[in-house]
Amino acid sequence: MLSSASITLRNRTYQFNPLQPLDISLPLRSGSENVNCFWAEPVQVETITVGDFVGSVAQGGSTNYQRVHLTPHGNGTHTECYGHISPDPTATLDHCLSRFLFVAQLVSVTPQRQDNGDLVVLAKDVLTQLDEADLPEALVLRTLPNSESKRTTQYSGTNPTYIEPALAEYLAQYGVEHLLLDLPSVDREEDGGALLAHHAFWQYPFQTRTQATITELIFVPDAVADGWYLLNLQVTSLVLDASPSKPVLYALQPDGLAPEISFVEAPH
Repeated sequence: MLSSASITLRNRTYQFNPLQPLDISLPLRSGSENVNCFWAEPVQVETITVGDFVGSVAQGGSTNYQRVHLTPHGNGTHTECYGHISPDPTATLDHCLSRFLFVAQLVSVTPQRQDNGDLVVLAKDVLTQLDEADLPEALVLRTLPNSESKRTTQYSGTNPTYIEPALAEYLAQYGVEHLLLDLPSVDREEDGGALLAHHAFWQYPFQTRTQATITELIFVPDAVADGWYLLNLQVTSLVLDASPSKPVLYALQPDGLAPEISFVEAPH
């Protein structure tokens, strides 16, 4: 059984245990007991019936056969590409996201109240926790105070916390390709369509980072410590700008230098 593996980034090798995943996605279920934002309808799961067939074993059918109605940007954990703000029909997540394993850094940060009353994650509060000479491929942001209520919060119309566009600009300039956060959006709920942080992170439209993604509405439990992780960013193969997603972390332990990526089965 594979219980130890290693991955190398910039000539530095990290060990991780594939048998100890840390799921930071929020599950979707039918009804209103999901996190929700931007006035999306609740997730609906409907039993399909065709003639005498009923797609429910509980109702006497031979199999469960159901239809799911959801809005990726509004229902639960989702990953989006620059197609979210582009008219290009080819700017879809299935084209933009071609790798799924990344070295990530988890950072906890306290949003600051602004003069207009908004709570904002400021660039300076995040950058003091990053090493400019050793930035991750993916940054995972956990906002404080953390709370289990994030699993079911109804954000619509509440003007939830967002990030300072300067933070998105910095991450783009220094090559951080993937941003994950426990907020409904990197931008203000209502900003007149400016979407400044989205544009800054993707550098759209003039130097568009087509491989970069933003994952919103994650949840990182308190038991998961700040630090370095292997991120497995799982998405569905939808031809859309966004998809429900399942980001999974594996704690990394530094293990010196090595020349290439390697996966090694532990001795039995």
